[in-house]
Amino acid sequence: MELLQPQTSTQTYAQAPGYFRRLGALDWLFAAVLLGGVVFALNRYGNFMDYYEKAILVLTAPTFIALAWHWKPVRWLMPVIALLSLWAIFLYAGNLDMANKKFFLKYMLSSQSAILWMSAMFVFSTVFYWIGLISRSGFGLSVGSKLCWAGVILGFTGMMVRWYESYLVGVDVGHIPVSNLYEVFILFSMITAMFYLYYEQRYATRQLGPFVLLIIAAAVAFLLWYTVTRDAADIQPLVPALQSWWMKIHVPANFIGYGTFALAAMVGSAYLLKSHGLLVDRLPPLEVLDDVMYKAISVGFAFFTVATILGALWAADAWGGYWSWDPKETWALIVWLNYAAWLHMRLMSGLRGRVAAWWALIGLLVTTFAFLGVNMFLSGLHSYGKL
Repeated sequence: MELLQPQTSTQTYAQAPGYFRRLGALDWLFAAVLLGGVVFALNRYGNFMDYYEKAILVLTAPTFIALAWHWKPVRWLMPVIALLSLWAIFLYAGNLDMANKKFFLKYMLSSQSAILWMSAMFVFSTVFYWIGLISRSGFGLSVGSKLCWAGVILGFTGMMVRWYESYLVGVDVGHIPVSNLYEVFILFSMITAMFYLYYEQRYATRQLGPFVLLIIAAAVAFLLWYTVTRDAADIQPLVPALQSWWMKIHVPANFIGYGTFALAAMVGSAYLLKSHGLLVDRLPPLEVLDDVMYKAISVGFAFFTVATILGALWAADAWGGYWSWDPKETWALIVWLNYAAWLHMRLMSGLRGRVAAWWALIGLLVTTFAFLGVNMFLSGLHSYGKL
């Protein structure tokens, strides 16, 4: 069992004295490079940005610096993704046709190739995690973790390159890749994997990987089906309703909620198995499972609340009203109320154990319908997201 007890509050950065004295040279170097990149981007491309885009760019710097100072893998993850993305941009040389002519673009760095590699890494990661869990193999769990990291790197690289490719298709076509089901399923996989890897390191356990990677593998399976049957990987112009800077912040915030809710549900399934006497000697203590589930739902609820508010502001800007009881809006409210009730019961009544785990698992069904079912079976102002 690769398990340690979670860090106590006295070990967290937030409560430790001399916070800045604890930062090393690499922390400050990362901050300097990121701030330098923001200054360069503003000087080089500021004339092409509106006020809101500049504000978003400026605010990302302290956000990612704080994230990297708190979670050290970010210090190497972001540079690796940046280097791979810039390498792809260099190979394209402003010509989208290079995707079929340059070896590394065709087989690795074009957005479609990188996303396919991401899919393969997540599937293999799931397999190795389960091999490691069932056989009590630290090696299998370690390989699963490394493959999950590889999937994250390739997935984010694919998204960055797709963003660039959209501008090669046409300046008026270019947009952040969070505009359709193909793109948001990639985003969902990335967010869920990133939060899992954080908790994997935070609690020094890899035994949750088999469960969380199952939901990511399911998302990958849908993504591949959707790509083959709908030619979903093709880059299309944005519909008028999505031609807004609101999309850049509303959609990512929304999917942090979806990803962490899914993670909590899978941890809840592990809790239920152990509480019923299954895999008892292979899973972390029930207290750890309960704590991860609570923290994941808390983070997801905070971001989902922000996303819902941003969505209302976007609706007012695009359609003239903050709320219209559109099916997507209604089901988003149902998701919000479900997790608001979960947290209320947790904080006010001490909700724990199997009831909390079942509630989190059932919450995944509600969230899935809001995420995907509405697009499949209902219509409304959000009909541009239909299957």
